Amino acid sequence: MTTSPTPAIEIKNLAYSYGRGEAVHTLNLTVRPGTCYGLFGRNGAGKTTTMKCLLNLLRPQKGSIRVFGLDPAKDEVAVKRRLAYVPDAVAFYPWMSIRETLDYLASFREHWNTDLEASLLERFRLDPGQKTSALSKGQRTQVALIGAISPEPELLVLDEPTSGLDPIVRREFIETVIGAYQEGDPGKRTVLVSTHLITEFEGLIDEFTIVDGGRDVLTLNADHARSRYQKIQARFAGVAPALDFDDVLRVRRDGRNLELIVNGGGPAVLDVLKQLNPEEVTTESLTLEEVFVATLKD
Repeated sequence: MTTSPTPAIEIKNLAYSYGRGEAVHTLNLTVRPGTCYGLFGRNGAGKTTTMKCLLNLLRPQKGSIRVFGLDPAKDEVAVKRRLAYVPDAVAFYPWMSIRETLDYLASFREHWNTDLEASLLERFRLDPGQKTSALSKGQRTQVALIGAISPEPELLVLDEPTSGLDPIVRREFIETVIGAYQEGDPGKRTVLVSTHLITEFEGLIDEFTIVDGGRDVLTLNADHARSRYQKIQARFAGVAPALDFDDVLRVRRDGRNLELIVNGGGPAVLDVLKQLNPEEVTTESLTLEEVFVATLKD
């Protein structure tokens, strides 16, 4: 009999309110070690509040949070020793240079990969002698990312990590830096990323939760989501028929063309369509961003 490993993150019935405004309501999610987990939601959905509760920057008003099986409020040092965090808004001591800032961050760590640091400084084309006060928003994010990845933590918590980066650097960071971070110790390094740039993280996300109004509305394995959510397009000789299906999230008719977004009912829909003798029928899996949009619209 085998036991599953302790989750990297386990959140149960989390709730947090700002005054009368409820930011998070009975949120649940479990992040398995070694995975890249996406937290998707619109602005104000409760993503940043969830992360702040996870890091003990805010105290949950209800529910529980465990990181590596530990309570972040009671075992804060033990938890934070094993993770790194990049917030959506980055700030440094303005009188420090990049070199001094990274040395300062490294002083709090038991381990620091200087070769990795040097490689990232070169890749991002940053001058170590430059003052942090002179950096652009994107450059500050780059320095924060170097500071988070160089200690090679077990858990990387990223809140809109590519905000402010130009498209080329953003794509390189996602594909190369985060990918290389996880490959450095497969099965053990975990990423929790909150982002609205879902498409750019498409190839890295193993599992995701969509939050809306502080609630988890959908949690799925990424591959399962792609097989379950499909776009079916049919073209007819005449005007496309009006159809009604239980498992169809959206139907769009445009002259001879019919487009349906389905949630798990693809085979049944295809059987009905083929009986209507369309000229052409095609199916394709939705991207994670399309799943996100279809879920919230539904």
